[in-house]
Amino acid sequence: MNIHRIYMLRCIEIAKKGLGTTAPNPMVGAVVVNNNMIVGEGYTSAYGGPHAEVNAINAVKDKGLLKKATLYVTLEPCCHYGKTPPCTDLIIKNKIPRVVVGLIDPNEKVAGQGIQKLRKAGVEVITGVLETECREHHKRFLTFIEKRRPYTILKWAETEDGFIAPEKDKRSKKPTPFWITNPHSRQLVHKWRSEEQAILVGTNTVLEDNPKLDVRQWTGKNPLRIIVDKRLKIKANYHVLDGSSPTIILTEVEDVSQHIEGVDYAIIDFSNNLVNQIFEVCQKNNIISILVEGGTKTLNSFIVEKEWDEARVFIGQTSFQTGLKAPMLSGNLTKTRNIGNDLLKIYSND
Repeated sequence: MNIHRIYMLRCIEIAKKGLGTTAPNPMVGAVVVNNNMIVGEGYTSAYGGPHAEVNAINAVKDKGLLKKATLYVTLEPCCHYGKTPPCTDLIIKNKIPRVVVGLIDPNEKVAGQGIQKLRKAGVEVITGVLETECREHHKRFLTFIEKRRPYTILKWAETEDGFIAPEKDKRSKKPTPFWITNPHSRQLVHKWRSEEQAILVGTNTVLEDNPKLDVRQWTGKNPLRIIVDKRLKIKANYHVLDGSSPTIILTEVEDVSQHIEGVDYAIIDFSNNLVNQIFEVCQKNNIISILVEGGTKTLNSFIVEKEWDEARVFIGQTSFQTGLKAPMLSGNLTKTRNIGNDLLKIYSND
């Protein structure tokens, strides 16, 4: 294998440590190599902190090695001031002679300008190393920049006979989840929540299940909760309005006297395309990834518009015979996995 590919694979590997913390920044990985040895490596810090290149350079104990080193990075170094100074300036300041880049940053603030700045300063820049793999790794950021919407993951659980929920008379009168999957699958969902920036559900899901939409069974940051509630049917005693996590309610009700303090509200027009308006709210709030957890009506909105990237469908070892049918999905089955006695199917919308 080409030596550049080996080091870029390491960049991708360590970059994954930033999943769930760097957004809306991309989760970049970087390594510094001197004399065929990695002498420093780093990944993007939590949002607002140092970028991967900075962390990798700072990890080099003997800074004298930098003048003969190669810096590998999954995404083109930034050349503009944001929460932190430009990474290109630090590279030039430390006289690093060569930089190997996996992917050119499509963000209009960078878009090749970082590479151009480095080359003007005499730095040798090699591009396109494991570009396909770097694109896959940076799919959340790239979707946000190139498609102007968040990377969208649909998730639901269905029974063996294709139902997502039982008949109402089989449910508890007190709003509570009716579990189809086993505890291991449910814990995996909490892990997924920690990895995405936001989570979305519709009104009926909240009224029937009263979910918390947090990561209490995993370690990580709770996602931003986005709730579709056209007429504000969800009252203050429901978990999603408890103030424990940032929450946005999408509604048509403009009367602020009905709005709950500590909760954000976005007024949308339900007579127009719902999915596009959800994406507009995400764009406004710099949300680069979203996990859509239901219910059927909300999930089908994304499926009909073909505005989704990935679907994760659990099939539990139970049957309802009657109830609410699960969404019908047309996508490419990319992976299957057993989680105990549950079957997990992963689809892509290619």
